[in-house]
Amino acid sequence: MMIRVLSDQLASQIAAGEVVERPSSVVKELVENALDAGARTINVDVRGGGRDLVQIADDGYGIPSDQLETAFLRHATSKLNSSDDLNAIHTLGFRGEALAAIAAVSQLTVVSRTEDARAGTRLMLEGGQKVSRETVGAPLGTVIGVENLFYNVPARLKFLKSITTEKRLIDEFVTRYALAYPDVRFRLTHDSRITFQTTGNGNVRDVLLAIYGADTARQLLEIESQEEKPAGMIHVAGFVGPPSLHWANRNHITLFVNGRWIRDNSLTYAIIQAYHTLLPVGRYPLGVIFITVPAEQVDVNVHPAKIEVRFRQGSSPFGTAQRAVRTTLIQDSPVRNMNAWALGSQPLDQAADGSPYGWAGQLDNQAFQRRDEADQVELSLDWSQRFASAAGTELVGNKTATSALLSADVLPSTQTPPDTILGGNRLPIMRVVGQVGAAYIITEGPDGMFLIDQHAAHERILYEQFMAQWDQAQVPAQRLTVGTAVHLSPAQATLLENNLDVLTKIGFQVETFGPNAFMVRAVPAIVAKLDPAQALIGVVEDLERGDAPLQGKIEARIVLRVCKTAAIKAGQTLSPVEMEAMIQQLEACQSPHTCPHGRPTLIHLSVAQLARQFGRT
Repeated sequence: MMIRVLSDQLASQIAAGEVVERPSSVVKELVENALDAGARTINVDVRGGGRDLVQIADDGYGIPSDQLETAFLRHATSKLNSSDDLNAIHTLGFRGEALAAIAAVSQLTVVSRTEDARAGTRLMLEGGQKVSRETVGAPLGTVIGVENLFYNVPARLKFLKSITTEKRLIDEFVTRYALAYPDVRFRLTHDSRITFQTTGNGNVRDVLLAIYGADTARQLLEIESQEEKPAGMIHVAGFVGPPSLHWANRNHITLFVNGRWIRDNSLTYAIIQAYHTLLPVGRYPLGVIFITVPAEQVDVNVHPAKIEVRFRQGSSPFGTAQRAVRTTLIQDSPVRNMNAWALGSQPLDQAADGSPYGWAGQLDNQAFQRRDEADQVELSLDWSQRFASAAGTELVGNKTATSALLSADVLPSTQTPPDTILGGNRLPIMRVVGQVGAAYIITEGPDGMFLIDQHAAHERILYEQFMAQWDQAQVPAQRLTVGTAVHLSPAQATLLENNLDVLTKIGFQVETFGPNAFMVRAVPAIVAKLDPAQALIGVVEDLERGDAPLQGKIEARIVLRVCKTAAIKAGQTLSPVEMEAMIQQLEACQSPHTCPHGRPTLIHLSVAQLARQFGRT
């Protein structure tokens, strides 16, 4: 087989696979070039999620007319002169690969004018080849339009994610760099609609306000700059959320090193560890961390997309960042109260009264961990005896007062549950004995004792009731007397907008209320007694996380979240009558053994096992 040297065009297309993975990669490279060019205004215009058009306009230095074609050649850059410059990179870009890679897989138009030029120059490229060049009138700076991305690489085009996903990734990138460069005015437009913009006044808090909204932004704690000696000159600044503000994933931890957004698992872990013992299990903080180190102490030439770095000072930056965050939390975190819980920060198993860290309020999360370790408990249930029939009553969601979880109108009655939730696996006949830890119901059944997780059991009950209503297209909704406004980040707003129809089907009525803001007009009846904003934010969190069961069925995923939000939480005391009502409804469920997420609703300790534990056998 003959060895051949690849053509420049084919080599550029191959290189584009590393540098240009998706439309957001184009936005990243072009925005970084604009920042390196000293731009103070950057406008990002996106159409069709970036497939149809990505256009970046800046007011930077511009590209000299006689160098315009050279700028789109492979390994052409103005940011490096010798190999020694690689030891101390001061710019965001430096390889000279991005423009050539983008041009190789798109139809590209660039218009640029420098300060000393009387007119601008427009250059058009198709697949990396020059199509036309002309002199045009143009303002100072550069405008690059990338159309029909991957038009000549259909295999790459086929594997792009949905338009919604691509838009969200672009939103995340632009908002990150708006945080790192608050003195630059950013404007992001999707399909001719402005979705995000900043003032460029240099105030990071104003950018945080534009991204997270007033309720979240005002809670953030500012990190005081820290130094470490004698290694020296490691500065940590930024903002972190108080322990009461937390999320379901790590995506809200944003890291910058010398103004460059990076991904670093070790550094992310260091930030999370700074919250050790301060957050509920499975929840993560919000943090915007700016680390500044001497350029010669960090290597940014370790990844084609330049999103990973290596520190030459070993673990020093990680320890400095962790101490800075921890110190800020200890010194500046306000005393928490019921009103301190921000939108989106409610833990999955928080009590209805908002008390976040009471001993009983933590039992549910701790119990989930203990289940994995409870090998000594016999989990197999004796299903030989089935409950032939069960009377049930509708059990409503939790109220705001923990002392009165269920109102008198939901006490047991002789009404038979709908046929849609009858006929499944029945539980043995059980007699309620009491409640332990305000989290578990103790019952006596055939050959032993049962412990019922009240949160998991109620979640299963609500889920089957909701799905029965869903199947009959009769999901009841509760209209709000006064609408509730919810402010989301641009990425979250994109997710919500693309699922508004689904939310309507399950009882939500949500209207757009300005850029990245929404008004909740109605909610599903089962969450009518909860904060409408928290119910909606919980749904958005699940959509954002994207790792819940039933990935292919958005509706079922949202229903799971709604039921989990409405279910009785650990830490809520129930009366004997209320416990009896819950057990009767659990007996009527088709799948009473687990909650909709797969966790067990009850465990069985047989009489024989109890005898062994007491040494009677």
